[in-house]
Amino acid sequence: MSDAPEPPTFTAFAGTRRLAAGGLMTVALAAKAAAEAGESVLIFEDATSRPRDLDLRGTAQEVRARLEAEAGAVEPPRRGPGRPKLGVASREVTLLPRHWDWLATQPGGASAALRRLVEEARRGGETRDRPRLAREAAYRFTTTMAGNLAGYEEATRALFAGDAAKFKEMTEGWPKDVRDHARALAKDGL
Repeated sequence: MSDAPEPPTFTAFAGTRRLAAGGLMTVALAAKAAAEAGESVLIFEDATSRPRDLDLRGTAQEVRARLEAEAGAVEPPRRGPGRPKLGVASREVTLLPRHWDWLATQPGGASAALRRLVEEARRGGETRDRPRLAREAAYRFTTTMAGNLAGYEEATRALFAGDAAKFKEMTEGWPKDVRDHARALAKDGL
């Protein structure tokens, strides 16, 4: 099994209509076409529902080239003498003396032990964190796309209360694409 993260997916809306969903290139080109047709477009990263701003100026080829350049902006690590570049960020960690003593006895030293502990916690916490992250993503999306719609406040209360039936009831009158996307985002949080 690979530890490589899945590439992020995105969803674009023109008003309350879902334009496209999938990889950034696919969504960006659909958003560009809609924007050229005079539609107001919003793009959301699916995992977080954070909006994604893109430069859609120029031709489709120019947009594609900018996105490819952005994706390739990270250089692959070079092989050679010395330590490989792993994108490591050095930050301060404050621990009690007994923690430092324990870390000093671990194979690979303190840094390797801390990386192992963080990875174990990350893997173990994914299941625990999934409902919270789903609620946060659904909340961001509904605040942006449905904040002025009937039932928004009640739907938000139901979302954070984990009341799936009430959330479904309160979103029933929303435009279909907004309703369906909000429900899909909230599924793991309800």
